[in-house]
Amino acid sequence: MTTFLTTPQGRHIAYHRTPGREPGVVFLGGFRSDMTGSKALHLQAWAEATGRSFLRFDYSGHGASRGVFEELALSDWRADAAALLEVLTEGPQVLVGSSMGGWIALLLARDMPEKVAGLVGIAAAPDFTERMWDEELTLAERTRLMEDGIFYRPSDYSADPYPITRRLIEDGRENLVLRSPLHLPIPVRLLQGTADVDVPPAVAVGLLDHISSPDLRLTLVKEADHRFSTPACLALLTQSVEEVLAVRDAGQGAEGTEVLSLTHLG
Repeated sequence: MTTFLTTPQGRHIAYHRTPGREPGVVFLGGFRSDMTGSKALHLQAWAEATGRSFLRFDYSGHGASRGVFEELALSDWRADAAALLEVLTEGPQVLVGSSMGGWIALLLARDMPEKVAGLVGIAAAPDFTERMWDEELTLAERTRLMEDGIFYRPSDYSADPYPITRRLIEDGRENLVLRSPLHLPIPVRLLQGTADVDVPPAVAVGLLDHISSPDLRLTLVKEADHRFSTPACLALLTQSVEEVLAVRDAGQGAEGTEVLSLTHLG
């Protein structure tokens, strides 16, 4: 059953919690996505089958949560995730962040280390607002954004265009993680499709180089796209979560290990 948590900021966040043993797993979705996506539901089914605690939720302005999307930005969604992590979970959790959720997971791992046991990023998109501004928006789009405060960008995932607000861009600059050292004393797994046009593989390779972790691995999956939701990709996702949990349970990682592998599924 979907229930709601009222955050300290007064926002009402829809969530679904699966009870089970700890450390639990928390899924953080992407920009304009919701907790009913294939990756979240696949992880819930896995958690139910294995008896593992699991939490999925919608950021404010997303899915079943309340709020106006155009009025919100990354700081709000990070605060939503932090509130649920504090109130609804016990002890350190493994964070699974998809796209923008990967950025938020990195912020939480950096700022709330006592609550994070490990991290799995799926096409993680740290600092994507800055990359959008620098590399993707035309001069005309930048001008419209600054003058009007908003413009609508076509989406490959919806018939409706995405609203991009000036606040989203400006707030993103207050949450960058790639411009200062990022030490995460936890096992980290990064999963990335080589056919992802929304978050290019170069982003994942740069993140591998940027993060300092005792156990850090990037798996590039040949021909996988940004959705990363084929049966083989979902199987790799649960395998990665189980691997992080096993490292956590063992109480140690492969010190100083940074691994990049290329996988062809199917």
